[in-house]
Amino acid sequence: MYNSQLDTFICVADAGSFNKAAEELYITPTAVIKQINLLEKSIDIKLFERTHRGLVLTNAGRSFYNDAKYIIQYSSESIARAKNVMQDDATIRIGSSPMTPTQLLVDLWPKIHKIYPDIKFQLIPFENTPENAREILNNLGQNIDVVAGIFDESYFNIKHCKGLEICKTPICCALSLNHPLAAKEKLCIEDLHGENLMLIRRGWSSYVDRLRDEIWTNHPEINIVDFNFYNVDVFNRCQNSNDILMAINAWSGVHPLLKIVPVEWEYSVPYGLLHSDSPSDNIKKLLSALHTVIENEL
Repeated sequence: MYNSQLDTFICVADAGSFNKAAEELYITPTAVIKQINLLEKSIDIKLFERTHRGLVLTNAGRSFYNDAKYIIQYSSESIARAKNVMQDDATIRIGSSPMTPTQLLVDLWPKIHKIYPDIKFQLIPFENTPENAREILNNLGQNIDVVAGIFDESYFNIKHCKGLEICKTPICCALSLNHPLAAKEKLCIEDLHGENLMLIRRGWSSYVDRLRDEIWTNHPEINIVDFNFYNVDVFNRCQNSNDILMAINAWSGVHPLLKIVPVEWEYSVPYGLLHSDSPSDNIKKLLSALHTVIENEL
């Protein structure tokens, strides 16, 4: 499924030396060194700095380390999912990450199950990086069938996927627990005057762009700070800098030292299920069941 040299690379990075890695892998240090040299040569990247204190990952090595772990995990899960499909064709694989929580879908699951009793689901965790998100959305239906989260209709042409809106979720603000505004149960837009407000870059969501335009036009006292992608690092940045981050209630569990507070404005974003633009029969059944559940709750 993948180059086994990645396993050796991970082991060497964790152990900090060729000898310790060789002991864990039950091979000789020479064999370990040969595999790492071949890996570095094949990808044309220097992965380790050799120091008197042992091996230290280079900056490129640290980046490659995270992706290598994901590749290994993803490959193993692909085999497991394929075996599950052989055993049960009614299993739907739901991608899950801190930024794409599945709780809303899980809450609806008993009602879906009444309509479609044979359906089963499997949560597939993934690391929310730009590369992973792009690959998953472009290939829904292959290793992950659906992803729950916020989206914009513009995704559909770019990412080659479709979406079913379950609800509109209000745009809120995430604040450090130490922030003075964290004592409030609801904010008004004037509370944000003089604050740094972190907003996802223009073009990511037309819904957020409308909020951005409102602030620029009518509330210049708010300093907008752009960022490119939602991941845990952005939430860490919010907590450490005391800036305020645009967020939704579904992200309340992403960072334990942040509080998500609603704001007295009428801005919201669609929240729902992203799926392939050529959904399988099982996904069509799921979408039909969701339509019925949503209509009954209106």
